[in-house]
This record gives sequence, structure tokens and C-alpha cells, in this order.
Amino acid sequence: MDNLGAPVSYLALQAHLPVYDRDGNRIGVIEHVLADEGSDIFHGLVVRAEYLLDRPVFAARGQIDTLYERGVTLTVTADDLREPAEDPIAADATDDSVAEQAREGLRRAWEWLQRPQ
Repeated sequence: MDNLGAPVSYLALQAHLPVYDRDGNRIGVIEHVLADEGSDIFHGLVVRAEYLLDRPVFAARGQIDTLYERGVTLTVTADDLREPAEDPIAADATDDSVAEQAREGLRRAWEWLQRPQ
């Protein structure tokens, strides 16, 4: 495992940071940080699991050991992580309709920016 830097808040986490299991094995990268920043509630992480051929898994807050500047360590092994669909909040974050809505919103914004003024 590489030097992951100093511990940080969930607010500093970014997509694509590596995630390591309790044995130090890299299992994937952060896909989504699940939190309600307004209420300061950290729910967990959706991880793009490389060991599962790039499928997402969910790491609940209680399964996360430490959040670092350049990665995350878990208190469990990769086999202990479950599908995002098994958690309502994680399921919403990985729902294709949410991604489609975001793409549509970005498309409309781009079209608006391209209109002659």
C-alpha cells in the first residue's frame, strides 16, 4: 500500500481514490461519496471494485477504517462488502436514471451556453 497521506474528512474525498481492504489489498476506487453535507452525515462509499470486473460495491461507514488524502482503508475484506442495491441510499447513487438525469441537465446547460447572446 502506498503512502496515503494525512487523515482527512469525508468532505475532502474525491472520486477515483484507491480503496484498500483490512489486509492492505487494493480492491478498487471511490465512485461515490454518500453523505448529507448539510446535516454532516457520512453514510459510506460506493467503490468501483476492480476485483469484481469493475462492478460497484458498498462500504458502509462502519466498514471504513480511515479516510486519507490519497486513499481509504477498510476494516473488512472485499468479500464483506455488499451490492449497492442492498442499501437504499447507495442504490439511489448508482441508479442509472440518476446518471441519465445528470447527463440531460448537462446537455441542456451546454446548449444554453452555446446559444447566441
